[in-house]
Amino acid sequence: MSRSGRVERAAFAILPKFLHGLVWRYREMLKFAVVGGAAFLVDNAVFYGLKLTVLEPKPVTAKVIAVLVATIVSYVLNREWSFRTRGGRERHHEAALFFLVSGVGLVLSSVPLWISRYVLLLETPHVTLLTQEIADFTSAQLIGTLVAMIFRFWAFRKWVFPDEETNPRHLHLAPPRTRRPDGGVTGGGRVSSYR
Repeated sequence: MSRSGRVERAAFAILPKFLHGLVWRYREMLKFAVVGGAAFLVDNAVFYGLKLTVLEPKPVTAKVIAVLVATIVSYVLNREWSFRTRGGRERHHEAALFFLVSGVGLVLSSVPLWISRYVLLLETPHVTLLTQEIADFTSAQLIGTLVAMIFRFWAFRKWVFPDEETNPRHLHLAPPRTRRPDGGVTGGGRVSSYR
């Protein structure tokens, strides 16, 4: 069993039994949320690191760079953990789709900050520095991130890491047998996979 599989099994064992079915059913979404949390921390660190130093007068540029760095982290973690059982695309095709979807997410996450700064004029000298910083955090890090996250989860599942049933390059007779963290087995039959 892989290290991530052992960690998942240990985390699953900590949960109360009544939550096992719910967690198992929404495991992909929960993993995506954990990856999103990690990317959120990277995004914040890079955004504020740049915004408070070399890109102080250019917060939107700082946000774009932060989202790009966080997107690279997100691709690696989603590919290897959140959606590792999906897909079957060639790696370069999958990466291209991931970054295309993430590019749309980048625009979606930057628009609220742009509106806050340049439409609502929530920047100094129109407002206090504290008001500007609260508006920046709310628009970029909360609203922008939430809108982009919802879009990305939907688009990643639909186009980047599709279900094997929807991917014509997969030829299978029945779902593969997999062992759940609670010890049960799902699926059965033989699978001929593209990978």
